[in-house]
This record gives sequence, structure tokens and C-alpha cells, in this order.
Amino acid sequence: MEQVISADRPEWVPVFTGLSVPVFRKLVRVVARRGGEQTGTGRRWGLPLADRVLLVAVYYRTNLTFRQVALLFGISKSAAGRVVDHLAPLLALAPVTRKHSPDTVLIVDGTLVPTHDRTMSASSKNYRYSVNMQVVIDANTRLVVAVGDPTPGNRNDCRAYTDSGVDEQCRGANVMADGGYQGTPG
Repeated sequence: MEQVISADRPEWVPVFTGLSVPVFRKLVRVVARRGGEQTGTGRRWGLPLADRVLLVAVYYRTNLTFRQVALLFGISKSAAGRVVDHLAPLLALAPVTRKHSPDTVLIVDGTLVPTHDRTMSASSKNYRYSVNMQVVIDANTRLVVAVGDPTPGNRNDCRAYTDSGVDEQCRGANVMADGGYQGTPG
């Protein structure tokens, strides 16, 4: 298979990642510092680190399948999966608690996410085992500000708001919510 996309051709980076070339190069350096280079004595990666970071960015940004991404990079479907499994945790941002200005307006809501993991889920109103996920967005930018830890799906939004830790992320801001949050402090 022939590789179509490569980090060696900088014109592809903004098209497929949405990042400028200098920002992408900085991302590659961060991943290298976090352990993205070859480790152990196993088989070497078929792609250089910059191409593997590009593969993960393309996978997450375009929502292509492993089979489709693998064709673009000239590797097998299983190799694409291994690259994503290895590098995705290294690309994750470290959690940050932000101080919000008093005029910041945040919107919080909970959603039930079906799951097969019954250790953290509970049967809920949708008659499935699910977890209650609390999501907070900035009302002005519509960007996600925080996502709480999962709580059992049979918890009401008011309790899930405090149990998930989202209330800490919203401290100092005006918070809008639906009627399920009545009586919630803050």
C-alpha cells in the first residue's frame, strides 16, 4: 500500500487536522516527551512519530474508520488501531480547573449514556443500564468547559451535579440549568 498523507508534506496538516504546521510540530514534540517514541524491544513502528500523530489527529477530526485511515497512511487496519491506542492517551489534555469571571454564564445538563459496565451503571428511566454524565458549556462560545465523572444512571441531575465534581468546575460563574437542578446550591 502506498502512503497518501504524510507529515512530511505540510500542506496536508491544516487540511486534515485544523492545526497550523507550527502548532502540529509542537504537538509532535509534546507527544515525544510523553513517551510516544519507540519503547521496549518490540517491533518498530512502520510510520515515523509525526505521521502517527497525524494519523490520530485525522482519525479524531474526520471520524473516518480505521480501515479508511489505514488506506490513507499505507498501513493495515490493525496497525492504525494500535497507533490510536498507543498515542491517544498521550494527546489527552491534563485536567485544568479554571477560574471563571463573574460575568461568565455556563450551561449544565445531564445525559444518560448506555453502557455495559454494570459496576458503575444502574438501571435508569430508559430501562437500560446507563451512567449519568454531566456536561458544562460556556454560553457565549458554546465550547465544552467540563465533563463530570460518570455517576449511576438512576441518580437525578441535582445529585449527579455534585457527585460528578462538575460543581467545582462551575464555581464563580453564573450557571443555567433545567428544572432537574432545582435546589442545587450555586
